[in-house]
Amino acid sequence: MRFQTPRGTHDMLPSQAHAWHWVESSFSKLARTYGYSEIRTPMFEDIELFIRTSGETSDVVSKEMYEFVDRGGRRLSLKPEGTAPAMRSYVEHSLGAAGGVTRLYYVTPVFRYNRPAKGRYRQHHQTGLELIGSPAPEADAEIIEMTVRHFQALGLRDLEVQLNSIGREACRLAYREAVLNHMASYLADQSEEFQATAQKNPLRLLDTKDPETRAALEGLPPITDYLEPESKARLEAIERLLAEAGIPYRISPDVVRGLDYYTETVFEITSGDLGAQNSLCGGGRYDNLIKDIGGPPTPSVGVGMGIERALLVLTELGLVPSAEPPMAFAVSGVPEASASVRSLAREVRAKGMACLWDVEGKAIKAQMKQVDRSKVRFALIVGSDELAAGTVSIREMATGEQVVVPASEVAAWLDARR
Repeated sequence: MRFQTPRGTHDMLPSQAHAWHWVESSFSKLARTYGYSEIRTPMFEDIELFIRTSGETSDVVSKEMYEFVDRGGRRLSLKPEGTAPAMRSYVEHSLGAAGGVTRLYYVTPVFRYNRPAKGRYRQHHQTGLELIGSPAPEADAEIIEMTVRHFQALGLRDLEVQLNSIGREACRLAYREAVLNHMASYLADQSEEFQATAQKNPLRLLDTKDPETRAALEGLPPITDYLEPESKARLEAIERLLAEAGIPYRISPDVVRGLDYYTETVFEITSGDLGAQNSLCGGGRYDNLIKDIGGPPTPSVGVGMGIERALLVLTELGLVPSAEPPMAFAVSGVPEASASVRSLAREVRAKGMACLWDVEGKAIKAQMKQVDRSKVRFALIVGSDELAAGTVSIREMATGEQVVVPASEVAAWLDARR
């Protein structure tokens, strides 16, 4: 029997690894320049963590979680998103005990049982940012700016922030009633399950892609009409900060996000390079999340970005850089040169450069075929003449040009040509 990857999953193959490393390292470097520290959380958590934070009626909890009971009778779930585990860790380990703001970033797999599609997997990977401990609009603006800078660093242009506020609890309660009143006749014709979901969280209707539901929403006043003065002032402050940073944005009343823990600011990042399916990622503020999982009231804001989605877009636009080939392949022209070749390879690697060699003792013709297949920049050839003279013949594979260099100077010679 031949086994395959489970439906909705994929292997990262050697030919794809450089693209993944490029995205992940670019993100991590950016996060560190803003003073963020990496956090890593387990692949699975107590299922109640996600029920309490994402909402029992959310698609994530009601339809998409990989849940199981372990041998100790504990009800667990593979993590469907990265924010709740990061917040759980923040509370459990008292990361905010010293006071002030805590800045965290992560790169993690997440798991959702959804319908697989192009760029959409049941196991996918997220990069994320969390700024914990500040209610200031400057915190929201920092997260949004970092998200835009991340995609700009990868080469994406024509980026725009779709910005909205879903206000405080009183505002959301009033708007929920407004949505239900506006949609009453439409909901009456829907299934009991649809009606029950809408009753529990009517704001999710705004996030729908269903054409009929979207048509029924026509004429509904935006939630910004219901904002309290403090929420309006926050939104206006974020607008000023984004304008100051030169980041294009627009107020988008349809942006509400699909998880229950969001409060106040919500946003998505879109790119004009992408056509109709132009959304890259989203995030927002969740001032009640830490309190909901047993911690003290702690204002927080963050974002999650899908790596597969980004790579799909970057590949289609031709923005993924070519993989850097290995620097060299050390070739033994005669059996008695094998020890010298191994020593040479070690010296090159000690300088931080990749160097291959033939582990099977093949003839030089077969080794040179390996050199071609490996796509290295240089072949380091040690034959009987070179062995006797203490030299190495270095062939540049792209041009065929060859020079002779003392064996003790090869590593430095290559280092100068990185």
